[in-house]
Amino acid sequence: MFQPVLDPLGGSLGWSSLVAALPLVVFFVLLGVLRVQAWISALSALAASIVVAVAAYGMPVGQSLNSAVLGALFGLFPIMWIVVNALWVYQMTVDTGHFEVLRRSFGRLSDDQRLQAVIVAFCFGALLEALAGFGAPVAISSVMLIALGFKPFKAATVALVANTAPVAFGAMGTPVITLAELTGLPLEDVSSTVGRQTPLLAAVVPVLLVFLVDGKRGVRQTWWPALACGLSFAVAQFVTSNYLSVELTDVVAALVSVGVLVLVMRMTTIPSVTAEDASDAADASGREAGGAPGGTGASGDGSGTGTATEVRDGRRAAVNAYLPYAVIIAVFAVSQIPAVKAVLEKGAVLFDWPGLHVADPVTGKPAASTVFNFNWLPATGTMLLLSGVLTALLLAVPPGVAARSYGKTLRQLRWAILTVAAVLALAYVMNLSGQTSTIGHFIAGAGAALAFLSPVLGWLGVAVTGSDTSSNALFGILQVTAAKNSGYAPELLAAANSSGGVLGKMLSPQNLAIAAAATGLGGREAELLRKVVGWSLALLLLMCVLVFLQSTSVLGWMLLS
Repeated sequence: MFQPVLDPLGGSLGWSSLVAALPLVVFFVLLGVLRVQAWISALSALAASIVVAVAAYGMPVGQSLNSAVLGALFGLFPIMWIVVNALWVYQMTVDTGHFEVLRRSFGRLSDDQRLQAVIVAFCFGALLEALAGFGAPVAISSVMLIALGFKPFKAATVALVANTAPVAFGAMGTPVITLAELTGLPLEDVSSTVGRQTPLLAAVVPVLLVFLVDGKRGVRQTWWPALACGLSFAVAQFVTSNYLSVELTDVVAALVSVGVLVLVMRMTTIPSVTAEDASDAADASGREAGGAPGGTGASGDGSGTGTATEVRDGRRAAVNAYLPYAVIIAVFAVSQIPAVKAVLEKGAVLFDWPGLHVADPVTGKPAASTVFNFNWLPATGTMLLLSGVLTALLLAVPPGVAARSYGKTLRQLRWAILTVAAVLALAYVMNLSGQTSTIGHFIAGAGAALAFLSPVLGWLGVAVTGSDTSSNALFGILQVTAAKNSGYAPELLAAANSSGGVLGKMLSPQNLAIAAAATGLGGREAELLRKVVGWSLALLLLMCVLVFLQSTSVLGWMLLS
C-alpha cells in the first residue's frame, strides 16, 4: 500500500506545492503560451506528473502508470461515452434535415444574434447540462450557434463562457449530490448553499454573452432581455435548489429563463443591427482568430436579419425537430423513478482497480478513486444512447444513416477523445501520488484568507479534471476539514468548492478539446484558452468576494434559512 506524503521536499509544504504544480505549469505553458496542440500538451503534462510522482513522492513506477491507465479509462467512460452519444443524437438530426428545422425555429424566436446566443448557449445549454453535462452542452450548443450564422471561433467562445452557472447542478445534480455524500453534510444544506452562490453568476452571464457577441453596443441595446433571462434563471435556481428538487434544479431554471426571455423579447423593441453596424462592431472588438471579422448577423453575413429566404415549416416538421430533446428529457425523467432507478443500478459493476493500492495521505484509508464504477446500464451516456435509438425509431431514420452518423461523430471527436483520456490520466496520477492534495493543503492553510481562496481550490480542480463532480470528490472533504479548523461553516466552504469550480469549466482541457472538435477548430484550443481565461478569472474573483462576504456579517444573512 502506497501512502503519499504531503510534504516530501524537506517537510516543506510550500516547496512541495511548487513541485506538485509543475505538471499543470507544463500543460498550460505548452497550450496557452507555446500554442502546442491540446493532446500533445496533455501527454507532456502526464509525463511530467509521472516523473514528479516517482522522483518527488516516491510512488512506485508501476502504480503511477497504473493510475494513468485508470484515469484514461475514466476519461473514456463515462465522460466521452456521454459526449459521443450526445453528439450522435445531434449528428442524426443534421444528417436527416431535422436540425435545420430546429435552427429555423430558434431563429424565429429572434433574428438578433446577440439574443440567439442567450437562447441557445445559456438557456438550451443549461437544459443540456441538466440532462447530460460532461461537455455535451458545449458540443451541441456551439454547433447550433454555427448553424445560426456564428463564426466557429465565436460560437465556441460563447458556448464555453455560457457553460458556467448550471454546472454545479448538472447531470441531474450529480456534483452537489457527490459533494454531500463524500463530506457527510446533509444534501439539503449543501444544495441550499450552492443555490445561494451560483445564481449570482446566472444573473450576469447572459449580459456577458451579449457583450462577447456585439460589445458595448450589444449590452446597451439588449441588456434588459439578457438581464431578465439571467435573473429569472437565478431565481428559479435558488427556489428549486432550496425548496423543491436538487435533481431538477437546472431543468426548471432553463425552462423558466427561456420562457421569461421570449416574453420580454415580445414586449421590448430592440434596435436592428445593420451591416454597417456589424462592420463597426467587428472593428471595435477586433478580428477573430484567423483574420475573420466578427459579425452579428444571424446569417453570418453581418446583416443581422437571419436567413435570406424565409422557410415555413409545418407543425409536424417542428414537432420532429424538437422530438430528440423531448425524448432525452423523457428518458432521464423515467430513469429517476425509484423503481426504474433500482433496476438500472443492477447494471453497475463496482470493483477495486487491479494492482493499484494507494492510501489517502491524511486518513490512511484506501483512496476512493482506486475503485472503478462500471455503471454501464444507468450511465448518462447509456441513457443518451437509448435516447438516440428511440429518436431514430420515432423519426424513422434508416439504420444505415444512424450508423454512419455514429461513425462520423467518432471521427470528429477522435483527437478530443485522446485529449480527454490524457487529461484524466494526468488528474489521476496527480491525485493518487499526492500532488493534488499537497496543493490543496497549501491553499487550505491560508488562515483568515481561506474563505476568499476556497473557490480557487474548486476552480483548480475543475480546470484540471474538467468535472465539477471530480473537483468536489478531490477537495470536498479537505474544504470541510479546513473550515472546521478555521471556524468557518463547513457548508459554506464545501459549496464554495463547487461554485468556484464551475468557473474552471471553460478552461478545462476536456471542454476546450470538445469545443474545438465540435466547431471544426481542432488544434486551436490554445486560442480558445486565451480568449476565455480572462473571463474565467474575472468571474472567479467575483465568486471569491461573494464567499468571503458570506463568511462575514456583511452577507452572512444570505446563508440563513
